[in-house]
Amino acid sequence: MRDLTQGSIPRLLAGMAGFIGFGLVVQTMYLVVDLYFVAQLGGQAVAGVATGGSVLLFVMALSQAVSVGALSLISRAIGGKDAAEAQTVFEQAMSMALTAAVATLLIGYLAGGRFMAVLSADDATRMAARAYLFASLPSLALMFPTAALGSVLRASGIVAAPMLLQSATVFLNIALAPVLIAGWGTNHPLGTAGAGLATSIATIIGTIILIVLFGRLEMTLRMKVAAPRFAAWRRIAAIGLPSSGEFLLMFVISGVIYWALRRFGPDAQAGFGIGSRIMQSIFLPAMAVAFAAAPIAGQNHGAGRADRVRATFHTAVLISSGIMLALTLLCQLNPELLVLVFTRKSAVVAVASEYLRIVSWNFVAMGLVYSCSAIFQGFGNTGPAFAASASRLATFVLPTLLFARWPQATLHDLWRLSNVSIIIQALISLLLLRRAFRPRGAPRIP
Repeated sequence: MRDLTQGSIPRLLAGMAGFIGFGLVVQTMYLVVDLYFVAQLGGQAVAGVATGGSVLLFVMALSQAVSVGALSLISRAIGGKDAAEAQTVFEQAMSMALTAAVATLLIGYLAGGRFMAVLSADDATRMAARAYLFASLPSLALMFPTAALGSVLRASGIVAAPMLLQSATVFLNIALAPVLIAGWGTNHPLGTAGAGLATSIATIIGTIILIVLFGRLEMTLRMKVAAPRFAAWRRIAAIGLPSSGEFLLMFVISGVIYWALRRFGPDAQAGFGIGSRIMQSIFLPAMAVAFAAAPIAGQNHGAGRADRVRATFHTAVLISSGIMLALTLLCQLNPELLVLVFTRKSAVVAVASEYLRIVSWNFVAMGLVYSCSAIFQGFGNTGPAFAASASRLATFVLPTLLFARWPQATLHDLWRLSNVSIIIQALISLLLLRRAFRPRGAPRIP
């Protein structure tokens, strides 16, 4: 267990973010590899994987209810030197995670096919999306227990070993992708199902190893799944659900975009799918800073060090803003170079490139959103971050529903609308975070 209430905050943040960022970068490599090999199957396969992959946001949203709630409560308990409280939260987080994993498998296999039919532009895209989703469902279910374990380790300041393990499983996924997708060495290509299966195999192996190593990495908390205590579940969910709602809104927004793009055809869906995956990949450094800031803020809040909480936020904003400015410049100069790695189809390249060129103007705003959300997680008060995200229902989702019925609308209008909605979200986040601090710098927690 690492004490994050002492030492230089920039050094702590940079060190943890470096390890987390490495893990996120390597993890994203398998998405890039999957997308590369799937792109060789055609635009409809890409659109299918992108559509099926939108469910990832939904499951990730639900897993946040466990991971963010557990991280906040455990990091604050560690900062307050309350080992019994940390152990209780960990046990109940694992109980919640296993229950949610079983529910994901049941609902996914029963209703996933129907959902893919709603989002897909044609039958070929629907079949590709269904095959990818069904093959990847085991990996989606395992997101819950791995999120619970990961939140405990992050709360304790342990990030290096889990990141190395995660990187190893990602390289396994990368090795499996061409074998299962394209049939290298087997002459039995599985197409989009192979992409999902490679992810599931690597995730299962990684989860088993993480469980084995947990006892060696975390010396204070014991691996134990206790009988459910619904009062403890409610405490975890009260913090985690608003953060979960943020990811759920991302899932809703992604689904609405795919639905609105149906009238533009599978090439538009494929272009958005590639462009959004590239954008997610290049966001990783800023996300790593936010992930590192949350446990630092949590432990210092638990220890009553409001000055260090404020300093954590300032440092996170400076680092993430610098990163996002550099990424904006990258996407303005020549986004086609990023897209051509995955497809040579001119219609898809045009959509993806223009998407990156336009939405890159909101990158700095997204960095501010990530930083604010991290501090709210450390406070154990994620409601304001959710409220800021919910503003996009009014500023983006509703106008997009109207956009889909406006004959003169273009894709450029949709991307610009997205920029405006994210800038508004960032401003709301900053205002709400400002209110969360007392005049003397101490956080005001409900």
